[in-house]
Amino acid sequence: MNTDSILKNIAKHIELNNEEQNLFISVLNFKKVAHKKFILQEGEACNYIYYVHSGALRAFYLDKTGKESTIMFAIEDWWITDMFCFLNKKPAMVFIESINDCLIYQLSKENLEMLYIKIPKFERFFRILMQNAYTREQLRVLENLSLTAAERYQSFLLKYPQIAKVVTQKQIASYLGVTPEFLSNIVSKNKKSVS
Repeated sequence: MNTDSILKNIAKHIELNNEEQNLFISVLNFKKVAHKKFILQEGEACNYIYYVHSGALRAFYLDKTGKESTIMFAIEDWWITDMFCFLNKKPAMVFIESINDCLIYQLSKENLEMLYIKIPKFERFFRILMQNAYTREQLRVLENLSLTAAERYQSFLLKYPQIAKVVTQKQIASYLGVTPEFLSNIVSKNKKSVS
């Protein structure tokens, strides 16, 4: 498997020598994930963080009535996990499902801890990853509090055009916290205002 993409992802924030690259690659597990398959389900041990080599994943929460709320998407060159449960060794609170056929790398918590010790600069890499994720989620909460659903939809399209191309309208509605019907009305109004 070609590891160029994940090494380029790492190189955005830290520089690894050949020996460090080889150690990092040696602890990764490569997986092919078919469309609509789970890599994590609620209640399971959350032992891995995942890097998306190709394809797209979706993390969602399922409430007692069966309603899905999308927490996040992850497309090529993104990382994803149930972060709270991964860091605190708790059973998963969310499901992570493939939106299409995916190629992913998984890195276990134990191997991540080993990397922190043997290659301390990995702490910097994952700190930056966590900071970026925290910032993104804080801005999302603020948008949910301050913007209308139509404004949130426009913001989503501007920020994540590549995600909008591969996910369903129902999944976007679930991410925005609106019903698919409500989002459909917003989309219809946008098309009329453009034409």
